[in-house]
Amino acid sequence: MPRQAITAANAASVGSYSHAVEIDGFVYLSGQTPLDPPSKMLVGGSIAEQTRQCFANLFGVLAAAGLTPDHVIKCNTYLTDMAHFDEYDAEYRTHFNEPYPARTTVAVGALPLGAQVEIEMIAHR
Repeated sequence: MPRQAITAANAASVGSYSHAVEIDGFVYLSGQTPLDPPSKMLVGGSIAEQTRQCFANLFGVLAAAGLTPDHVIKCNTYLTDMAHFDEYDAEYRTHFNEPYPARTTVAVGALPLGAQVEIEMIAHR
């Protein structure tokens, strides 16, 4: 079965990729950085503000796929500084209900456009 691309009007792309692809009921969402979609400018400020924008972008992609945050089964998060983990995690918890999706959080040397955080998701229909 070929992958089906999902494009969301309220998410930004800075490269050659689909916002998400679906195959066999699984929806793989590309990583979203804290870009404001209309301006394609990075949202500044705290890690909480950047995390909030990542989720706004990701939830826009979920909505375009006809899904909600309750369909998310796994998140991968990339932080440029693990010193931000607690602030990031506090914001993360506001976007899901228990039981939370499975999650991996890793530190990376840099992210596109100088972002402090990037988040990707896997959802299941």
